[in-house]
Amino acid sequence: MKAIVTVIGKDQVGIIAGVCTKLAEYQVNVLDISQTVMNDYFTMMMVVDTEQCAQPFDTLSAALADYGQNRGLSVRIQREDIFNAMHKI
Repeated sequence: MKAIVTVIGKDQVGIIAGVCTKLAEYQVNVLDISQTVMNDYFTMMMVVDTEQCAQPFDTLSAALADYGQNRGLSVRIQREDIFNAMHKI
């Protein structure tokens, strides 16, 4: 299943590496990534494949949120279908 990961927070060294490492711990593959820094704030969107993740989606979501909270970031993951439904005009 594809999912969308969003990361927002004050720019700091190692954000991409840290989030990718956390995803790799759960066997989640990064398919596409876009990031930018705007006025000292880091924003990133990733399309990921969770097919190989052995843990429930809620467990992965909580692990990413906890990781982000410990770094002063907002890290969220949503299933692609839910993300698309929420962003339809």
